Amino acid sequence: MPLAGKGMLLTSMNIDAADEADFNRWYDREHLEERVAIEGFLEARRYVAHAANPKYLALYSTSTLDVLDSPAYRARLANQTEWSRRTIAHFKNMLRVVARITISKGTGRGAALGLGRLRPMSDNAGAWRDALQEKLAPGEREGIISMHLLESEPELSGATADIPAVRNEGARDWFVLIDGTRVGAVSAVIAERFTGPAAAPFPLPVSVGTYALMWDLAKSNITHG
Repeated sequence: MPLAGKGMLLTSMNIDAADEADFNRWYDREHLEERVAIEGFLEARRYVAHAANPKYLALYSTSTLDVLDSPAYRARLANQTEWSRRTIAHFKNMLRVVARITISKGTGRGAALGLGRLRPMSDNAGAWRDALQEKLAPGEREGIISMHLLESEPELSGATADIPAVRNEGARDWFVLIDGTRVGAVSAVIAERFTGPAAAPFPLPVSVGTYALMWDLAKSNITHG
């Protein structure tokens, strides 16, 4: 299973140009390491949009879904640093999703990421999950590394007291991740399997986008003094 762990936090947001330099410094010099250091967090990845909205995306893998409702994580949310409070206050159009990793196929992760947002209903979720087992099989597809499904947990997703995420109209949405070596390969798979005629039995996704990896951080990368 190329994605580490069983749980994932997905966040995405826009930021005004005037605040963008400080926003990126905060993410790169404080926030990713602070989050990955929490017990049960395994790694984090940052992305910037190639053709997507919001502009910035972050993925945080955890050993289990329960980590994202653990005392250690809740304590960190309740005790943000001053830099965090100042930066988070500038987030725009933030999406915050806590999800289970239910499908993860392939051999690694790539520099390009495709993100598709699906909206199943309770009466078709099982059939969709079964169909996605085939749709999310990389096989020998050139330029595709791995493919994954995240199923949102509505009770844990959305805003917290200190994180002003937008109201999530699709709190039970699913997110497809397609890791590839280049954006063109990822875009082709999205078009072929999710937005073109072969997308059946699925309706068109709520949204699709492509992102470029900025950097990632694993627990083993953190040096403790």
